[in-house]
Amino acid sequence: MEELKKLGREDILVFAGGVIPMQDYDYLYQAGVVAIFGPGTSVAKAACQIMDIMLED
Repeated sequence: MEELKKLGREDILVFAGGVIPMQDYDYLYQAGVVAIFGPGTSVAKAACQIMDIMLED
């Protein structure tokens, strides 16, 4: 996120996924991550959430 900011590319949406401890979610959201997809997230649910976020802009 810091590198994107340095490059003036804060317009790039960052999504995170995988095995991320729940206690790290707040930090990631505060850093600018727009969504986090944990293990077991259905592809359809993730795709719908990504589309919703992208269409907000």
